[in-house]
Amino acid sequence: MEQASTILHVDTPGQGMHEVTDQVLDWVDRQGIDVGLLTLFLRHTSASLLIQENAAPAARRDLERYFARIAPESRDYEHDDEGPDDMPAHLRAALTAVQLSIPVADGRPVLGTWQGIFLFEHRRRPHRREIAVNLIGTSSTR
Repeated sequence: MEQASTILHVDTPGQGMHEVTDQVLDWVDRQGIDVGLLTLFLRHTSASLLIQENAAPAARRDLERYFARIAPESRDYEHDDEGPDDMPAHLRAALTAVQLSIPVADGRPVLGTWQGIFLFEHRRRPHRREIAVNLIGTSSTR
């Protein structure tokens, strides 16, 4: 059994879904692990990780509008230390996920045809986000 880990840094320009699939695929490819489990963990409370449609930008826009409706910016929240987008960002993160587990086969994450890995930034201003990545598995060459 082998294991590899790293931290991926993602600079977000602000709110929205930002695809990180290529970064993840590139890193997994360099590890030489053929079969295993990939774990991604976002080290933040106001952003999240999603596996979502990566072909149609309209799907991402619809998701972003949906979350804006169910957790709107408002001055009614008690927690607003960093502005009106502070608590809604935490609510949106609570409704999604900060951790993903993806099987790996033939040296690649087993994603469906239209699935991509996204960092969903819930804050309006740009942020530098960190994704802790861990891959555990076996290699046929070792």
